[in-house]
Amino acid sequence: MPSRSANLNVHLPDVLPCTSPDGEPVDDPGSRTLRRGLQVLDAVLASGRDGLRVIDLCRATGLERATVYRLLATLLDSGYVAQRGRFRYVAGPRLAAIATPAGLPNMAVRLAPVLERVSRACGDAAFAIVREGPTSHCIARHVGTHPVQILVIQVGTRQPLGVGAAGLALLAALPDSEMQTCIAANAKELPSYGGMTPERLEILVRATRERGWSVVGNHATQGVLAAGMAVRNAEGAPVAAISVASTLDRMPRERQQLIARWMREALAALLPGGV
Repeated sequence: MPSRSANLNVHLPDVLPCTSPDGEPVDDPGSRTLRRGLQVLDAVLASGRDGLRVIDLCRATGLERATVYRLLATLLDSGYVAQRGRFRYVAGPRLAAIATPAGLPNMAVRLAPVLERVSRACGDAAFAIVREGPTSHCIARHVGTHPVQILVIQVGTRQPLGVGAAGLALLAALPDSEMQTCIAANAKELPSYGGMTPERLEILVRATRERGWSVVGNHATQGVLAAGMAVRNAEGAPVAAISVASTLDRMPRERQQLIARWMREALAALLPGGV
């Protein structure tokens, strides 16, 4: 998936003011929707970790319930807002990636010791990803000591959430509504990843939820199998995921279970209160 980055080469004189010839502001539908979306986002940010319900957002913004739901759907899909429990909305992972509060290390820094410990235990490469809307974004990796390392996924790689083990673990940890939204958003792109389909991905999500960790092979990369696990914050919400990838012959079922145990132990030891 192409990387989306902000274009910093903006020439201010080329930006047209949103005013009519007589100097009055022009409130076209696009700018009105943007302004309302920013109102919702500002209210969510101001709520901190507690988040807000839809009725709270209606009161804070003066918008109707249907409008708030519509704006939230877009903000959820793009990763700027996330659900906390069934009814509350908080700042999403995309905002955390853009601006981390002063004095707090970012997610890649927090997860680096976890990846090192897991990679040292198994000898294979370990990876960390975060969610950006329906996409996974690799933010860190640690190379292992085994002679054959699976390093197809680089830091900065983006792909549909769920085609890799870390992304699948994070997808499975999301509320059903968000999970379904992500799968639907990627439906057209999934077949290019080893013939993945929405139906197959839903089966993998169910299996991941039953098992407690993910395993997927031959989708993101042929001949490779990986195991993954979601990473949660202090409130228990999934905000990232880690994985270990290796060749198929190095990943029998017993070793998959062992790697899952190493990941769980590393998270418990190094991030006992969540990220």
